[in-house]
This record gives sequence, structure tokens and C-alpha cells, in this order.
Amino acid sequence: MKTVLMVAEKPSLAQSIAKILSQGNMSSHKGLNGTCSVHEYTGTFAGQTVRFKMTSVCGHVMTLDFLGKYNKWDKVDPAELFSQAPTEKKEANPKLNMVKFLQVEGKGCDYIVLWLDCDKEGENICFEVLDTVLPVMNQARSNEKTVFRARFSSITDTDICNAMARLGEPDHNEALSVDARQELDLRIGCAFTRFQTKYFQGKYGNLDSSLISFGPCQTPTLGFCVERHDKIQSFKPETYWVLQAKVNADKDRSLLLDWDRVRVFDREIAQMFLNMTKSEKEAQVEATSKKEKAKQRPLALNTVEMLRVASSSLGMGPQHAMQTAERLYTQGYISYPRTETTHYPENFDLKGPLRQQANHPYWADTVKQLLTEGINRPRKGHDAGDHPPITPMRSATEAELGSEAWRLYEYITRHFIATISYDCKYLQSSISFRIGPEHFTCTGKTVISPGFTEIMPWQSIPLEESLPTCQRGDAFSVGEVKLLEKQTTPPDYLTEAELITLMEKHGIGTDASIPVHINNICQRNYVTVESGRRLKPTNLGIVLVHGYYKIDAELVLPTIRSAVEKQLNLIAQGKADYRQVLGHTLDIFKRKFHYFVDSIAGMDELMEVSFSPLAATGKPLSRCGKCHRFMKYIQAKPSRLHCSHCDETYTLPQNGTIKLYKELRCPLDDFELVLWSSGSRGKSYPLCPYCANHPPFRDMKKGEPYIPGPPALLPVSPQAWAAMSALTPPASTP
Repeated sequence: MKTVLMVAEKPSLAQSIAKILSQGNMSSHKGLNGTCSVHEYTGTFAGQTVRFKMTSVCGHVMTLDFLGKYNKWDKVDPAELFSQAPTEKKEANPKLNMVKFLQVEGKGCDYIVLWLDCDKEGENICFEVLDTVLPVMNQARSNEKTVFRARFSSITDTDICNAMARLGEPDHNEALSVDARQELDLRIGCAFTRFQTKYFQGKYGNLDSSLISFGPCQTPTLGFCVERHDKIQSFKPETYWVLQAKVNADKDRSLLLDWDRVRVFDREIAQMFLNMTKSEKEAQVEATSKKEKAKQRPLALNTVEMLRVASSSLGMGPQHAMQTAERLYTQGYISYPRTETTHYPENFDLKGPLRQQANHPYWADTVKQLLTEGINRPRKGHDAGDHPPITPMRSATEAELGSEAWRLYEYITRHFIATISYDCKYLQSSISFRIGPEHFTCTGKTVISPGFTEIMPWQSIPLEESLPTCQRGDAFSVGEVKLLEKQTTPPDYLTEAELITLMEKHGIGTDASIPVHINNICQRNYVTVESGRRLKPTNLGIVLVHGYYKIDAELVLPTIRSAVEKQLNLIAQGKADYRQVLGHTLDIFKRKFHYFVDSIAGMDELMEVSFSPLAATGKPLSRCGKCHRFMKYIQAKPSRLHCSHCDETYTLPQNGTIKLYKELRCPLDDFELVLWSSGSRGKSYPLCPYCANHPPFRDMKKGEPYIPGPPALLPVSPQAWAAMSALTPPASTP
């Protein structure tokens, strides 16, 4: 009996797909890595009875990295990373032992069916799996097809069975576009990041970021935030005046009128208009109008819109929202959440997902009414050719999902129902008045049919008082005319939702990577998330962007990255050569890197204004073994010791605290030992700052704790142990 190996992207997906295809008649066991399970059952494939083995990976199997010395910051000039540094694919997570696991499960199999996520990243993982598994599978007979690709958008019985019945092939061009992006981001990002991190951390002590990173997408993302900050800082408020009038509609009701001139910026002119109108007793009706209008139901939901709403209305950051959506997808509650499409295909079964909601306690009445009276075809949106819009696939409650996932699921479901509901219809009325020589207007809205706003009440037309019935020539008594003094206000800091819109507009990142880029600028301490999920740039973020503008504005403007994204898409479509795009783009950024290095003094001038030199930062802690003066302990990330007399800096273990260790000195270099501790219950050990940065013995690696201590506990050589044996043993590890 032949064997078919099937591979999904996540363990939970593998279990769900296997359960559907086997109709529950499967046996399961853990794989050798202890993370991925293997589900086995017997079935039919290619007209024969076979044994199916369904398992999974955990995202990417491999990651791209530099070889050997090119991974060591101190050994290589960053400029070499653009072309000379060789790269290799290595295991993305060695602890998972994924390569060995896949080879064990794939050995002796005859066919492979790839159930990876149906996007460019998923396509790339397909080929990572194939590179790992094909060498150990049984050899195919001539012209026999052994590799198959399943394409699906949701974890439902119908979608999974249809995917199994219509197997295709993995798309090599889409996988190549991901390879190109990975290599570009690795080479460009590492070169700029290494250079500016070493340069600025070697000069300033309070940057408060362990990495001064650069990214072809990350940096333009930060640029949008700083651009808004600059507009706020340069804003100069202007005073303006508005004429406001009230007329009496009846005894108990007055109408507030809007001035047709809107506002004026000259106080004397505003006063003149007031003088011309305040003595008038009547407001003459010049015209009336009534017009039926419609507020359109929303377009079908794609990833970017989901992320925008999650941030602006649900208070969820983009990365958290994406993780939550992926969890809802793998559990079968929604369709695939990574899509650029806002258009349902003509043959999409809209009633199927709607029927799933027919008994839901929150919207059953609306759903039943739609099923009875007939649904409205969704508006024609954009078809990106990837996945259908995000759609609820089965009913759920808050008790099932938990509050966070429920809020996102509830929005997705309400949005879906709204797309197949009817437009909101309302009557807009307006009355035009004349008071003396000046003209004013009053408007009102009355809902005729709420339509989709019943399921999305936050979109409803606000209740306004209906306007009185009148006609041209009627007169209303003037209650009050007054002059209001106001000031123009600056824009606020960008919200995450606004930033997502800008990134989408300028082609920065993809629907999958936009949350990652926003999260990166937060983690790097380039922006902070303020109330209302507004992104306020830090001093470091501001100086970096201003520095890029000063040296080479294209490093921070979205234009180049947008052009690169278009080239990557052409690779995915088979319209551009992978090697040519890679070579041309790297050549451009290599030239920019050399110019950046030569012009770094321009950015340094900005740094000097905002940050303190190493010598002026930190507090005295331990003595230097060379000059015997106190070195200063700099706590800001990355924590380090700096000797201003010798102008030397010594890095320390991160994410812990440092204090002097019994005033003992290292017998090798006379530096005072310090005690590093990771917390009240964590490890603590003494170390020599100099030995930690300049390993004295061959079998010691930089960055490890080079201290006297039990040989079984620490990687120290016999020579080191002998040389340091005179010292007190290290503090115990609780």
C-alpha cells in the first residue's frame, strides 16, 4: 500500500484537516520533536487505496542567514554583506528539530500533498518542505506526478474536501519572490543596522535601545510617524472668527444655523459682518430642499481594513489582532485572514455562512429576515486574485472564544452580515436663510430605512431633530447672532489605523507584514503607543529619521521600497527575473550605504544635541584594570561599563542587574569583578568585564560568563580554572 504524506502549516490545522478528510477515523501520535502530531488513516488517492499521514510544520522550516564569520559583527566590514557575504538556509528553530522530523515521517512515502497557508509565505514554506522531504521519499516512476498543492480559504468540510478534489502544484515564482525579499531585508538591514549601532552606541550612553536598526520597510514606517510629529511641532495656531445665528422655530425650539462663509481670519471684517446682522429681527427663508440619500453598506472585509478597525475601535494592536485572527482561522471560526480582496466571486456561497448565524442570540432576527426576504449582493470591490474576503465560517459565543477573540470575531461577523444587507436610506433636508446680507444654512436627517446599520449600529445616522416645514419667503424670528473666536488646531499624532492606511497607500509591506513593521518600531523604542493607540516618536526615532533625511532622503521615503515591492510582485507573477531584481536592488542600496557611511557626521550632529556622550553617562561602579580608575555603569540598553580615561567600553549580560562583587579583582587582568543577577529567583554570577569581552582562552566564547566557578556549571577551561582558583566561588544559583 502506498503512502501519502500531507503537511499543514500548524499542528492545529493538521488535526482539523485530517479529522475532516478521515471523517474522524484516524489514529494520532506525537512526532519525534514532541510538538507536531502525526494523524494516520486509510483512504483513496489517485484511484488506489493508500495510507495517509497528515502532519505539520510550525511556520517556516528554514531561515536565511550569513555563513561563518559574516555573522560576527567585529570580524566583517558591514559593506561586505551586500555581495561578498555568502548566505545559507538553516533551521528556523533548531529546538524543534523540524528537518529530522520531516525526513523521518517522509521516508518511504510515495506522494506529498502540501496544505500550507495559501499566500506567498505559504508557497515559500512548500518548497522548504519539499527540499527536506523529497530526497527521502520513494523514487517516482517516469512522468508520475508525486507533488501536489491543496488550495483552500477556510477550515470547513466543504472547502477542505473541494481542495482535496482539485489538487494543483506549488507556485515556484511566488516562493522565489519571498526568497528575494528575505535576502534583500537580510543584507540591507544587517549592513545598515550593524554600522549605525556600533557607531552610535560607541559614542552615546543614553540611546536606550539595544539595537539601532534599519529596515527597508521599517524605516519608511517610522518616517510616516515622524513626518506627522514634525507637522505638529511646526504648527502655528491661527485665530479665526465664526458668525453663529439662532432662529426660533416655535416657542420651545430653536435652530442653530451654519454660516455659509464658514470662517474669517480678520477680526475687523468679522466684526463688520456681526454689525450687519445683529440688528436684524427676522431670518428670511431663501430656499428649502429635501433629498433621499443612501449610506452604502461596507465593502467585504480584507486584512488591512480588519487591522484598521481592530486598532481604532477595538483597541487591539495590529500584531495582536493578526495573531487573534489566525487563531480564529485555525479553529475554523473564520476564513483565511490574510487577503487583499474585497470582492466576493459570483459563485461564492453567501447563504451558507449566513445560515450558520441563524440562531445566534445577538443577530438571529436580522439573519432570519435576510434569509426570508433575500440577501443583497455585496458591492463590487477589488479582486486581488488571492483569497475571498474574511468571512465567519461558523457561529460562536464569547464563552467559547474568550473576550479578546470574541470582540474581533463579533466585528468580522457583523461586517459580513452588513455586506449582504441593504443600504441605509435617509432623507436629508436643508433650509437656506438670509439674515441681512449674510446667508446661513440648517440641515437635518431623518432615517427612512436603517438597512445595514441595524447590524452595525455605530454606523447609524445620528438622530437629529427634523426641520420645520416651511417655504421660500417665510420668516423666522432671530433669537441671537454672535461672534465666536476660535483657533486652528494642529493634527494629532498618527493612530495605528492611519499608519496602516499610509503603508497600504504607498506599498510599504504586505497585508501579512504590516503588523510586524509597526511592532518593530515600537519594540526598538522609536515610537511609544499613547492613548487612543496613537504613535508618538521618541527622541531616538526623531533623530534617526531627521538624520536619514539629511544624508539621503530616499532611505526613509516610501518611494524606493514601493518600487522594490512592485518588482517582487513581478517575480511572483513570473514577469521579472529573480537574480536581476536582487542584483539591481542590492547595487542601489550598496551605493547608498557607502554614501551613508561617508556622510554619517551629518546624523551625528543631530545625535549630539539629543543624547549624552558615554563619558557623561552612568554612575561609577568598578575599577578598570588598566588605569585603575572607576568605570561608569550605563544602565540604558545595552547595559555596559565605560572607562572614560581609556576610552574603552565593555558590554555586559543584558536583562539583569549589576553590582560590585566583594571588591575582588580578576587575576588575569586586574579588573574588578561585578555580580550579574537576573532577578530575585534567577541566576546570579560574578564576571570579569574584560574577560567577558576578550576571551583569554581558546575554548571560551565572547559573551559567556568567564568567571571562576564549578567546572560543571560554566564553560571554563582547565587553564582558566587554575588561573582563577584563588578567587571566591560564585554566588549560588537558586
